[in-house]
Amino acid sequence: QVQLVESGGGLVQAGDSLRLSCAASGRTFTTYAMGWFRQTPGKEREFVAAINWSGQTTFYADSVKGRFTISRDNAKNTVNLQMNRLKPEDTAIYYCAVSRSINREAPMYNYWGQGTQVTVSS
Repeated sequence: QVQLVESGGGLVQAGDSLRLSCAASGRTFTTYAMGWFRQTPGKEREFVAAINWSGQTTFYADSVKGRFTISRDNAKNTVNLQMNRLKPEDTAIYYCAVSRSINREAPMYNYWGQGTQVTVSS
């Protein structure tokens, strides 16, 4: 059974930082891309960042570029999202996901975690 478990969410103030982690189990994802998406009530799931299997290629949404950094540790089957200079508009449930290739499209991701809430107060 494939399982993705996110952690690290919480309530912070604008300008603060958070580090999200996603632990994958059930199979080895070292040859797969991994991504982070976020969703707020009434809106579609939004792409945030993605990283290819080796960690050498990353994609970011324009809204987070320069503030968020995605990284992965294949030895630990984990992917992280370092979020700096957080803004109230970053408030959402954040999900990690796995895809066969790096991309920005949610339908291309096969496995999803349950999500972790990030709330940024102004």
